Amino acid sequence: MDAPHLPEPSAEKRVRIVGSELVENYTVYIIEVNVGDHSWTVKHRYSDFHDLHEKLTVEKKIDKHLLPPKKIIGKNSKSLVEKRQKELEVYLQTLLSRFPASTPKVLSNFLLFHLYEINGIAAALAEELFHKGEQLLAGGEVFLLRPIQLYAVTQQLKLAKPTCANGDAKADLGHILDFTCRLKYLKIPGMKAAVGTSNIEEKNLPFDLSIFKSLLQIEISDCDDEQIKGLPSLKPTLATLSIHLSASSMKEILVPEASEFAQWEPEGVDTDSPVTAIIPTWKMLTTLDMSRNFIRCIDESVKLIPEVEFLDLSHNELSLVENLQHLYNLVHLDLSFNKLKVLEGVHTKLGNIKTLNLSGNQLETLSGLSKLYSLVNLDLSRNRLAQLDEIKHIGTLPCLEKLSLADNPMCIIPDYRTKILAQFCDRASEVCLDGTTTTEKEIDTVEVLKAIQKAKEAKDRMANNEKKFFRCESTQTLISRHEKSTKR
Repeated sequence: MDAPHLPEPSAEKRVRIVGSELVENYTVYIIEVNVGDHSWTVKHRYSDFHDLHEKLTVEKKIDKHLLPPKKIIGKNSKSLVEKRQKELEVYLQTLLSRFPASTPKVLSNFLLFHLYEINGIAAALAEELFHKGEQLLAGGEVFLLRPIQLYAVTQQLKLAKPTCANGDAKADLGHILDFTCRLKYLKIPGMKAAVGTSNIEEKNLPFDLSIFKSLLQIEISDCDDEQIKGLPSLKPTLATLSIHLSASSMKEILVPEASEFAQWEPEGVDTDSPVTAIIPTWKMLTTLDMSRNFIRCIDESVKLIPEVEFLDLSHNELSLVENLQHLYNLVHLDLSFNKLKVLEGVHTKLGNIKTLNLSGNQLETLSGLSKLYSLVNLDLSRNRLAQLDEIKHIGTLPCLEKLSLADNPMCIIPDYRTKILAQFCDRASEVCLDGTTTTEKEIDTVEVLKAIQKAKEAKDRMANNEKKFFRCESTQTLISRHEKSTKR
């Protein structure tokens, strides 16, 4: 059963001290914090409680006698620990009831609200950006935000309340909004397990990306596609989109709104078919990395990314190369570690391709690659290529410079390198095979192989001519015999 969403900021807060541990010569109390349906544990020794109380008596005028007194004699005895455990639980619950609307920062940190509770998470992020936001933006570095932080901000924005509820200007939500409006590089790493000591699962926390107005690059990993909201709002600026371990189809990422319409087409496309929606394209997107997902097909959503030049779909479950004819600008394509077996007609979909990675598939033939005339780099390693004759399909490609065939069955054939290079005829010296530049010795061997091949071809031609001659002569002899017998 999925864990529930993070509770609303107004959810009831409760604490229980569920046990204790003896660490070296002092007792640590195990505190269970509950906010709505969620819970987590915190560990503190008595001195931590004392420090908390000292600060609260100064900042919030808490009664000095509210905290149970410190005892030296028998402080670790079972009876005293149990008694103090109950007293400290009452103390914490009293503090929470004293501040039902806005928990003081010192108490919030003590109970780890800045890690697990909406108000605390948002306030901590706002304060961090108050101090470091301008520096981070000026440095142009990738900023990391966890789904739980984005969820907290998303939920806070839904509330009809001031952006600075606790009166601390440093924790004002406005610091976050100002930062997200100007941020250019963002990384969102999720996790499949529960967060820290809590029962909060990030995959159940939806977050809205529409607060980002200037993003050029975003990377999202280990999230559920359904929790990612507002991604299309990034279309006006986004140049690089990376999604890993988060998607089972391209459509749910590139056009999540498609499910709302029976028929849709990208803007700018003339069509005679009835459509229910015109979808704006990703005009600025030039790099799409959807490697390491669970994608089974290249669907029609690629119509929405016409400017993409770099496409990485490696480590998925693809069995066909399809729909890529819509990517007129595509020059670098990675389809490694999929389930490709055939490549028939692939040149009709990859007309301008320069780099093609097909490593780690199930290819036995290269017949579909013979017309990729712009191809420069080709990786065919870790496939099922066994016959040297297959190389003839790529041996005439005029621009091919780098070729990898490592870990294919053909690699165990004696003199494998020179036999492969010989397939490139006059271009053998220009081809770098398996990461190794062709040597002079190999070129000499290739020339010998070519000479032998030419001699064999000449011999075969001569043999064929002789067969034709003998067939003609035999036919003529038969005709003569027939004519003589007719005269008789």
